[in-house]
Amino acid sequence: MYSVKLEDMVKKMDLVNLTPEIDLSDREIFQTDLNRPALQLAGFFDYFDSERVQLMGKVEDAYLEGLKVATKRIMFDKLFGYKIPCLILSRSIQPCAEMLEIAAKYQIPLFSTKMATSYFMSELNRYLKVELAPSISIHGVLVDVYGEGVLIKGESGIGKSEAALELIKRGHRLVADDVVEINKVSDDTLLGTSPDIIRHFIEVRGIGIVDCKTLFGVESVKENQTIDLVINICEWDREQEYDRLGLTQEFTEILGNRVVSHTIPIRPGRNLAIIVESAAINNRQKNMGYNAAVELNNRVTGNLQRRSEEREQQRSE
Repeated sequence: MYSVKLEDMVKKMDLVNLTPEIDLSDREIFQTDLNRPALQLAGFFDYFDSERVQLMGKVEDAYLEGLKVATKRIMFDKLFGYKIPCLILSRSIQPCAEMLEIAAKYQIPLFSTKMATSYFMSELNRYLKVELAPSISIHGVLVDVYGEGVLIKGESGIGKSEAALELIKRGHRLVADDVVEINKVSDDTLLGTSPDIIRHFIEVRGIGIVDCKTLFGVESVKENQTIDLVINICEWDREQEYDRLGLTQEFTEILGNRVVSHTIPIRPGRNLAIIVESAAINNRQKNMGYNAAVELNNRVTGNLQRRSEEREQQRSE
């Protein structure tokens, strides 16, 4: 099961720790969704998901202010008794004495944020979805080409890194070389990044390790990128037939998501960087509703049909 350390979440979201005496080192978050415990404050705990991060805003705070101290104690005792991961107060709301006392009793961390409740909820939810997404590491190179995330795959030594180096020189950006870590953010989105230890580095056979960020500047690298296209590089085989029109779409499945893919045969003289650029632009055009292969097919079909009609007309005359 995937998890996020509570300490990492606190640091990422810039939270103020209201209970510094509680140890956070072994606390983890397992759920991407958040919960606003409005119904729980009213005493309704059916279907309460206690594994979610709990968030209170102005509405909950206004309700609490109208409760008697004894009622607050009973309510907090029941809420914190579920061993929730933590409770966050938005808009810099300060906890009441009863909340602090019973949170300390059950060792439940309390945090505060300056952000508005709805905005903070969406930001934290997005962060947790990325961090808790199913992930996989694969061998390949990920580059940002005209805003399209292109994952280049192929056998070791076939020229993936050299192609990436040429693309960087042409103004595109490197995301990962050799190892690409992929997170399934949603059923439509795969997010690729590089392991920290090899980030911004490329291995070029015969030269060695190249630091792209230092050599080409910060504009040549990128932290992460959605994967929009997969290019499989293979050696040219005269006996093999390759797609020349592109009327049939190929897909590669990664973590259950289907990504458009192309198989590119290479041999001496082929400029792989230009081919990757063209594939990225063509994929972008298709997503915008224009398919060059379909357009050409329609033109050819229309031309043949027109000639056939002309011949039929000549016969009838």
